Amino acid sequence: MNMNEISNIARRDFFKTTGALVISIALPGSIESALSQSPSGKPPLLPDELDSWIAILPNGNATAYFGKMDMGQGVDVAVQQIVAEELDLAFERVNVIMGDTALTCNQGGASGSTGLQMGGMALRNAAAEARRVLVERAAQKLGVAADQLRVENGVVMSGSQRITYSDLIGGQYFHHKLEWNKQYGNPLKVQGKATLKKPSEYKVVGKPFPQAVITEKVMGRQKFITDITVPGMVHARVVRPLNAGCALVAVDENSIKHIASARVVREQNFLAVVADKEWDAVRASEALKVKWSPQCNPFPPMATLHDYIRKASFTKKETPVNRGDVDEAFKTAAKTIVAEYEWPLQSHASMGPACAIADMNGDTPRLWTGSQKPHYGRSGCARITGIPLEKMRSTWVPGPGSYGRNEAGDCAADAALISKAIGKPVRLQYMRHDATAWDPKGPAGVYRGRAALDAAGNVAAYDFFAKGFTRQDVATTEADPKDTLAGQFTRFAPKGTLIFQIPAEAYTFENKRCGWETIPAMLERGSPLRTGHFRDPLGPETHFASESFIDEVAAAANADPVAFRLKYLTRERDVAVIKAAAQKANWKSNERGSRGKGNLMRGRGFAYTERNGTVVALVAEVEVERKTGRVWAKKFWCAHDCGQIINPGTILTVIEGNIVQAISRTLLEEVKFDQNQVLSVDWATYPILELADTPESIEIALIDRPEMSPQGAGEPSHRTVPAAIANAIFDATGIRMRKVPITPQRMREALARA
Repeated sequence: MNMNEISNIARRDFFKTTGALVISIALPGSIESALSQSPSGKPPLLPDELDSWIAILPNGNATAYFGKMDMGQGVDVAVQQIVAEELDLAFERVNVIMGDTALTCNQGGASGSTGLQMGGMALRNAAAEARRVLVERAAQKLGVAADQLRVENGVVMSGSQRITYSDLIGGQYFHHKLEWNKQYGNPLKVQGKATLKKPSEYKVVGKPFPQAVITEKVMGRQKFITDITVPGMVHARVVRPLNAGCALVAVDENSIKHIASARVVREQNFLAVVADKEWDAVRASEALKVKWSPQCNPFPPMATLHDYIRKASFTKKETPVNRGDVDEAFKTAAKTIVAEYEWPLQSHASMGPACAIADMNGDTPRLWTGSQKPHYGRSGCARITGIPLEKMRSTWVPGPGSYGRNEAGDCAADAALISKAIGKPVRLQYMRHDATAWDPKGPAGVYRGRAALDAAGNVAAYDFFAKGFTRQDVATTEADPKDTLAGQFTRFAPKGTLIFQIPAEAYTFENKRCGWETIPAMLERGSPLRTGHFRDPLGPETHFASESFIDEVAAAANADPVAFRLKYLTRERDVAVIKAAAQKANWKSNERGSRGKGNLMRGRGFAYTERNGTVVALVAEVEVERKTGRVWAKKFWCAHDCGQIINPGTILTVIEGNIVQAISRTLLEEVKFDQNQVLSVDWATYPILELADTPESIEIALIDRPEMSPQGAGEPSHRTVPAAIANAIFDATGIRMRKVPITPQRMREALARA
């Protein structure tokens, strides 16, 4: 889409009135013409201004300004429902604008399951306050007490008297203050004097409104980051080191002289090529002759990765849970159970490689990005280019998507650096190998469980320990160039945040200890194996180990896996979810799987966990083919309690997506590398789940708790899948699979050893 086309659309869809100019549709970049015509008097874009959150158009419709964005999970639809509910407007009369730093406050970008849990609550409070203000204004005009008025679809009424939102404020600003906690990002909170609606009063919240964007995508009408063009822009490609850790020694710029308009952009170890035509940029990146420093072998042999983790010194160590006297309890144990589990490095391998458009020149520097973090990306690009932050504008445009910190943030920083260097707008499109090989990786780790049983089969002590690479070697926010490849290849020294995880559960073992250690990065600067946030950071890894181990302890105690868990849980929500999943799956404690009999072995497995207030339990049914080693995760039954449900339809699809992606991570995904480079560079070398291997069925029981706030559904069910599959494999084969991915080859080898 050409920016001139966008401006023409904008002129048709903006309304200029006596008090304000507000938006009726949201298009990337569509505000340009409006800003130049906007009348004075608009309050500053600050969280304590109601106008920063809600606008009422001349026709009485509303626009909500959401400082996060939706990455395909329907958060925008839920926000639309929340705002419509509190404003007493029909769902169709609310529009949501997301992720533009010129239009929205920084609410932290898309951050897993916090879209509604944190970001949506600010919009709910703002919408409720907007309604309160409008009703009070109506009361003054109609001469009726505010508590005697009612609102239906934007019309304030008392008997035969009525006045519309359009009459009260349409096209004008509120000029009304909110209370603000003076924080940006995920913690940002605002509220007014309004009382929120009671769940019994809901007309919109709780209903399954569809995602209109799905139709746009299916019909090919959706505009993506790759469709954005800017007049005068050139095309760019980055050139990464052939071997990790190698410095840039020399570049032969004459090697691309035969390609029209092609030129080299270099700053220290950062290298790129630009050209007027995209194919010329691709050709130049392949033809450019570069001399790198000799190989430095920064990585251990892949086969020894987990031994490397075991032997590595720790950078940080914590024991968040330490109850009772674990060591003393082990001394008198009737039976001790010990097991170790291994999780690999994994890649985002997004559907398409990242793209970004940057124009870092002139008075209005611009960035268009598919990143989850446009506000923070703006900060990072301003820092790496030296441009004052207040001049910069960043606009989120839908891209291939990601669940966590993929390569989109790196692409934005690269594009900004190139644009600043050449003085022109730049469109940078990564190639597939740039994305899959060089995106931040989900961290690898080793997990050890120990449990002591007394003579009656009760758990006397439980000890769980995790060790691996930090989940924030590069931070998720992209606000600091040190967390991008462009920054690390130039002048910004990396500095990771040392953080790992223990299991999220509520087992009431009297003597219980859970701890973790992080280890140093294998390569400190510019590493294709640097680790960062992946969907549900460290959730699948940790709970693959912990819930597999709980199953092993239950087996050692000769107890049913469901009954064993219930024995050590007291929280009502946990118990309710586990019982709901078991009921949904028709779980029977006296039934067992094939246990290794026959060529096609079947079994069921159970897992339970919690994440940020959401509780999930999952039953998996698998088939294991002895001859091929193929594991088919055939059926799933899930019980899910995420507090108040805004849109049950989108929650169902999100849970299904969580389960399918987690199956892929459990059975297939593992980054391959040698001592100098990543070898997983595409879907041939980094296979993901294909259609033939998706489940036959996924059945979901949603537990709605309208008295609670929404707790988030974007990630919790993801973390239950690996252990449920592994436990089902044990039920089918009698074999414990303690290493992910559980590939056909590993399954065959395990069966051969049995």
